[in-house]
Amino acid sequence: MRRRGGARRALRGLSGLVGLLALTWIGGLLAFAHSLPRSEPAADGRTDAIVVLTGGSERLASGFDLLRRDLGGKLFISGVYRGVDVRELLRMSRQAPDDIECCIVLGYTADDTEGNAVETAEWMRQEGFSSLRLVTANYHMPRSLVEFRRSLPEVAIVPHPVSPPNVRLDWWFLWPGTATLIVEEYNKFLLAWARARLFGPRPPPDAATA
Repeated sequence: MRRRGGARRALRGLSGLVGLLALTWIGGLLAFAHSLPRSEPAADGRTDAIVVLTGGSERLASGFDLLRRDLGGKLFISGVYRGVDVRELLRMSRQAPDDIECCIVLGYTADDTEGNAVETAEWMRQEGFSSLRLVTANYHMPRSLVEFRRSLPEVAIVPHPVSPPNVRLDWWFLWPGTATLIVEEYNKFLLAWARARLFGPRPPPDAATA
């Protein structure tokens, strides 16, 4: 009888722990979704660089606009497919090649958000830049900031989220596509946050191999 009673108490304790974790996860998810910006911010103040993470035409259009407004000295586009050049990206975004073409740099090595941060960090250090305006989708911004602050702790990062028209943040849980996207992004954000807390800033490549 004592063994059975102990097993029941252990099972109740485990169930309570699982329930608490589930409630914590749900609460965090709701807070995460609520924190996502619904509109593009009004940009002010110039940064050394503008950095766009590929993944949507809205991001590129916003980056080109910021560069034309002279809100950054150079525009770095991270995660570009090999073989794609600046003129092709301008055409894809319905932008006429003009005087901004000379100020656009493409990065081809990144294939995920962590890779975007590492690739951008290498370029920023080569250029000697100390500030950047980060352009990506609103739902992707929290995880991007975690990765970029881990790779570039010495750099001032100004977030510039854009709002994809197919991501409906108002009453997001009623839209299956948006709900799935936000849940997946929240889980990825938690993993990135935990990795940053456990391992701290990512050392530069030369320091890592020294």
